[in-house]
Amino acid sequence: MPTIETGEIQQYYETTGEGTPLVLVHGAFVDLHMWDPQVEHFADRYQVICYDLRGHGKTGPSSASKYRMEMFADDLRALLEALDVQQTILCGLSLGGMIAQAFAVKYPSMLKALVLADTAVSTSLTLNDKFQRYILFPKWMMVATIRLMGVERFTRYSFWLAKVTRSEAWLGRDEGTRSYLEDRMLRITMEEYLKIYDAIYEFDIVDLGTIAVPALITIGEHESGSVYRHAEEMRRLIPGSQKIIVPGAGHTSNLEKPAEFNAILDEFLASIP
Repeated sequence: MPTIETGEIQQYYETTGEGTPLVLVHGAFVDLHMWDPQVEHFADRYQVICYDLRGHGKTGPSSASKYRMEMFADDLRALLEALDVQQTILCGLSLGGMIAQAFAVKYPSMLKALVLADTAVSTSLTLNDKFQRYILFPKWMMVATIRLMGVERFTRYSFWLAKVTRSEAWLGRDEGTRSYLEDRMLRITMEEYLKIYDAIYEFDIVDLGTIAVPALITIGEHESGSVYRHAEEMRRLIPGSQKIIVPGAGHTSNLEKPAEFNAILDEFLASIP
């Protein structure tokens, strides 16, 4: 099992193919297999690097008392240095997109191009964000609910709630995607679940205006209005960036519509000098 010691964790990774490095950073509570359709598509032209974030998959729990995006960015830097990768194209979805933003700002010399998919610039950008964060779903209440219900019950409740409120865009618009997401979420321990949730909750906007590489923002057609506003804010803040909608997709656009997602990335990657 290929692992690299980065700080206090043994970080699991997989690298496939040869060429310009392309790092794919997965979303919250899942693992590197979220990117299987992209590994298969791009490995004939790129060195595709996927890895399990701390707290996830085969990397597993860490001793850190809390997680922050900068910590995840530091983990990625350590992984790339161990693999002797000086510069990479970086693509992150959801939580992975938040990590990619933090990495892009903190380690700009290691970045060749950036793709931010179905992600957010903070958890308090819009009025709706603030309402959810401070009134509807305050952190103390969410932590208490997760501890009371446990990861399994909370996960199953989340999927049920998404279905009855017609919010499937967040948790997969097809049965295969939903099954994968639920299976991986149920593997996360309580303490890791809470640390990951806290990192997302506390994420705040970074200085995206300093990003000076080609940048693409993608968003699933059926994403929530809030995520659309975040995508537009990223496009506004990152100089020269472009925003493209993935037709027919929800939040996990790379899994729900892999052919469309891959085609959009193909066109963007072909434009990189």
